[in-house]
Amino acid sequence: MIERYTRDEIGSIWTPEAKMNAWLEVELAATDAWAAEGVVPTDAARACRERAAFTVDAVNERERITNHDVAAFIDVVAGSIGEEGRWIHYGLTSSDVLDTALATQLAAAGKILIEGARAYRDALTARAFDYRDTLCVGRTHGVHAEPTTFGLRLAGFAFEADRNLHRLERAVEQCAIGKLSGAVGTYASVPPVIEERVMDALELKRDDIATQVVPRDRHAELLSAIAIAGAGIERFATEIRHLQRTEVREAEEPFAAGRQKGSSAMPHKRNPIRSERLTGLARLLRGYAQTGLENVALWHERDISHSGAERVILPDATITLDYMQHLVTEVASGLVVHCDRLRSNLEQTHGALFSQRALTALVESGLTRDEAYRTVQAAAQEAFDTGTHFRELIGASAPQLDLDEIFDYDAYLGHLPVIFERLEALR
Repeated sequence: MIERYTRDEIGSIWTPEAKMNAWLEVELAATDAWAAEGVVPTDAARACRERAAFTVDAVNERERITNHDVAAFIDVVAGSIGEEGRWIHYGLTSSDVLDTALATQLAAAGKILIEGARAYRDALTARAFDYRDTLCVGRTHGVHAEPTTFGLRLAGFAFEADRNLHRLERAVEQCAIGKLSGAVGTYASVPPVIEERVMDALELKRDDIATQVVPRDRHAELLSAIAIAGAGIERFATEIRHLQRTEVREAEEPFAAGRQKGSSAMPHKRNPIRSERLTGLARLLRGYAQTGLENVALWHERDISHSGAERVILPDATITLDYMQHLVTEVASGLVVHCDRLRSNLEQTHGALFSQRALTALVESGLTRDEAYRTVQAAAQEAFDTGTHFRELIGASAPQLDLDEIFDYDAYLGHLPVIFERLEALR
């Protein structure tokens, strides 16, 4: 991922040096395990751990000869140790090292993503309570529908963020899986006890049955969870982009007045740049998930058609989501809500958004549903066309109605306590 969207903590997990350090930890854990089983001399295992060293440049230089990155790495590390270096990579195949090391990186990156998902959920939850009873218009198809509250709308995003948090937790857990079972997964060159010792040392679980590689459905699940989390962020970002339009202006992203510039040419602009950026980055995540699914079907016990793609999509997907979580949490926490606009927009239909309550009341008064619907529809349309308040029009058409009962905003708030009790459980 380009530097612009890479935050330091998660970026440090995916550097070439960090990747090779992860390889080294697997190699040394294996050497220690062989020593514990009495195969590798204890002094040799100690020498490996004390002397093992590499530089990325040295490995890259060696790879120009070997045309194999792990083989180059082993050559460099073994050479740094001396005679005892012959025990490095004993009994292992490259994928034992690569996949197990990758699992440690994914576990570390996953921890950051889970923390970010929780922060985003908590920010939305807090803002939902801030605006729990703040009336606004609910929209379907982009058209005014019925009254709701701004807090209730935010609560919907908070519950979605909570679901994405749990998806990520599950996906990261099932991806923190390693394997040391040899060339085609038969344990012919490395017994299960070595695998068990290494996984314990690295705080990973072992795959129940691996081929030469850890099955890629695990990685596809993580990438899918990341993409779904990104889609949830995009849904919130799309909402803010709509609400920040000049004609609506019910809410807007935080803006650092006096420092931030909205446009290079038009000083009056306050553009929803963060939300638009989030929308664009979510598209990347869906592409990474698609590639992850394509990586599942490998030939026989393994091929490396997944390898080149994973070198891009796994670092990029985790880095991108981390950046998006940080950015969207800033937007949610600093969201500027214009309560006056919420109220004025609520009145734009001249009361027609009470049409369902009027319809129900007419049915209760004895009209057929179609008669009631046509009566309400005609009055609502006239309210739209003429600006005459719907209350006046429906009152003239149906004098039997109790208008005070129908035109009561509080009627839409009665069940909010139930929803916010559920939301309270997320805190």
